[in-house]
Amino acid sequence: MSVRPSRRTAAIVGGIAAALLLAACGSSSGGDSSASATNTDPACADYAQYGSHPNTTVTVFTSILPPEQQLFEQSWAQFEKCTGIKVKYEGSDQFEAQLPTRIAGGNAPDIAFIPQPGLLAKLVSQGGPVAAPQSVIDNATKYWNPSIADYGKVDGTLYGAPLSTNMKSLVWYSPTTFKAKGYTVPTTWDDLFKLSDQMVKDGIKPWCGGIESGGATGWPATDWLEQIVLRQWGGDVYNQWVSHEVKFDSPQITKSMDTLAGWMKNPAYVNAGFGDVKTIATTAFQDAGKPILAGKCGMLQQASFYANQWVTFKKDVKIAEDGDVYAFYLPTIDPNVKTPIVGGGETVTAFSDKPEVQAFQTYLSSPTFATLKVKAGTWVSSNNGVPLDAYTDPISKLSAQLLVDPSATFRFDASDLMPAAVGAGAEWKQMTAWFATDQSTQTTLQNIDAAWPSS
Repeated sequence: MSVRPSRRTAAIVGGIAAALLLAACGSSSGGDSSASATNTDPACADYAQYGSHPNTTVTVFTSILPPEQQLFEQSWAQFEKCTGIKVKYEGSDQFEAQLPTRIAGGNAPDIAFIPQPGLLAKLVSQGGPVAAPQSVIDNATKYWNPSIADYGKVDGTLYGAPLSTNMKSLVWYSPTTFKAKGYTVPTTWDDLFKLSDQMVKDGIKPWCGGIESGGATGWPATDWLEQIVLRQWGGDVYNQWVSHEVKFDSPQITKSMDTLAGWMKNPAYVNAGFGDVKTIATTAFQDAGKPILAGKCGMLQQASFYANQWVTFKKDVKIAEDGDVYAFYLPTIDPNVKTPIVGGGETVTAFSDKPEVQAFQTYLSSPTFATLKVKAGTWVSSNNGVPLDAYTDPISKLSAQLLVDPSATFRFDASDLMPAAVGAGAEWKQMTAWFATDQSTQTTLQNIDAAWPSS
């Protein structure tokens, strides 16, 4: 499931080498190149590095639909004006099915926003995307934590820089309730569960949750497990789990499931406002946090994008450190795992090396673009060139602050990295049964392993 512009409006894109590369591209892109880099509009000074590409078009294909489309178009409007490139945006809710078909039919877009590293790897194996130009490589190296940027690589080759980044390692709570009860935001795993126990004593169920999501029912439970695996075992074991070198029915993942059982299957802890532990399986994930506003439930582990849900419960809801709701970072378990973060996002991938395509792909990897997009709202970038004061809402700012930490241990959502038969199939189904029918942990994990493709 998924920035902040202008610390400096001129992003030096990949240094002098990138500027020279793009300037060279500008004179060979078709149209009247004499109109090129002499645009006298002062607002275009910061865009001269991308060259001039009059009368050219770059097509973009993505799963991101309106109203977000309009915000993207706003964020590259000045780029279009100054470079002469027209960007044609196409969003589709059938993106993952349509993109391979279009590539096979010789109708690939110039740029696609790829939401899953596994899909990127599959497309590369089929000869689809082209490697990123040096200007994008330079930006990816300069502006991103390697543990995030590397998800744009396949076999060591970078195919694109990140676009947005989802922050999943958050806990939602009510500052109003915390203040009234004298609670403080926990900063360690032990303190988180000392607080949970205190809430039980005070007659509050500390945790609420819901994993019902139509055909995707079960995905929030996979997120909970991912948070624990990364915090207990670190990035290397997490990677081995994703590739099935470490099986689900291994001592490590079994222990993580036991930790999750003590948290979200603890009848003393859940599920206020809805019922017992089993109701987690039937409660829509969108509705799960509502009891927090009524003081019935203390906390909800859910991603940054859940911020959009609160207004459906209370029209004038205040999301702030002193408001109706806010969020804090889910603490680490093993202090040797530095700032573990589970997230998601997209990679800006090109299917053409035309000069105008390279120019646009480079712009999308710049702090200038990310800052403009962030200022438009409801979007988070892990580009460290974006000033935090560009964020217009506190949750996005909090998320960005954590994501740009160069020491953070970031890992992509594991279920999105695993084969679809597992990550979007057996794992969802079996985790749902684990809650709904109290299916045993061993059976749950063995059933997921059994679904792993043999090749």
